[in-house]
Amino acid sequence: MSDLGAGFGYLIKGQRWAFGHGRWFGFGLLPALITLVIYAGALVGLGYGADDFVGWATPFADDWSSPWLGLLRNTLVVLVFMFGIFLAVITFTAVTLLVGQPFYESLSEEVDRSEGGEVPVSGLPLWRELWISARDSLRILLRVAVYGVLLFALGFIPVVGQTVIPALGFCVSGYFLSEELTAVALQRRGMVLKDRLALLRGRRMMVLGFGVPLALAFLVPLVAVFLMPGAVAGATLLARELTAPPAADPEPVPSSPYTLHKD
Repeated sequence: MSDLGAGFGYLIKGQRWAFGHGRWFGFGLLPALITLVIYAGALVGLGYGADDFVGWATPFADDWSSPWLGLLRNTLVVLVFMFGIFLAVITFTAVTLLVGQPFYESLSEEVDRSEGGEVPVSGLPLWRELWISARDSLRILLRVAVYGVLLFALGFIPVVGQTVIPALGFCVSGYFLSEELTAVALQRRGMVLKDRLALLRGRRMMVLGFGVPLALAFLVPLVAVFLMPGAVAGATLLARELTAPPAADPEPVPSSPYTLHKD
C-alpha cells in the first residue's frame, strides 16, 4: 500500500510544481486547450450530423411504421453520440500529448532540471519524436480497446458487472494513462514502449496510485485541461523514481581490534 500512496503523492507533487511555476503552467495549457477546441468542434458536428448518418446507415427501416422507426433511429443517434464522447475521453490525452510534444518535452526537461541531476535529451528530430509518439499511442489505444471490449462483455454478469468491473475499468484506464504521460520523460531516456511497459509492471501499485485518480478527474474535459501540465510534471517525477538506481547497501563497519568481547 505504500507504493499506492507514493504514486498519488507524485500526482499531487506534479500539480504543485505546475501551479508553482506559472509560466510553465500556462505553457502546458496551450496543447490541451487546442485539443479541447478541436474535440468540441468535432462533437458539435457529430451532434448535427448523427441523424443523417443513422438514416444513411439504416435504409432497411425506411418503410417501418411509427413508433418503431423513430425508436430505432433515435436510439442509434444517442448511441452514436455516446460513442463519440467515449472516443473523445479515451483519446484526449494521447492527442494532447501528440499536439503538445515540443511543449511537454520542454516542461518535462524543466522538471528534471529543477530536481537536479542529469537532464536526459532524446537527440531525435521533432518529426521522429512525433512519429514514435503517434505509433506508440496507437498501440496503447488498441490495448485499451481490447480491454474495453472484454470489460464491456463482463459487465453483463449480475452484481460483479455493476461493482467489480467498473473498478477494474478505472484501473485499466489509469494504468495506461500513466504510461502515456510517463512516456514523455521515458522516451527522453531512450526507452521504447516494450521497456516502458515492463518498467511500469514492476511498480504496478505506484502506477495505479498515480493514474487512477487522474483518470477519474479526466472524465471532466475542463478539469483535464487544467490538470494536464501538472500531470506531465508528476509523471516526470514518477519516471525519475521508476528509473532511479537502487540504493546501495551501506558497507559494514569493520570491527575494531580493540573491541572488548565478553566471555
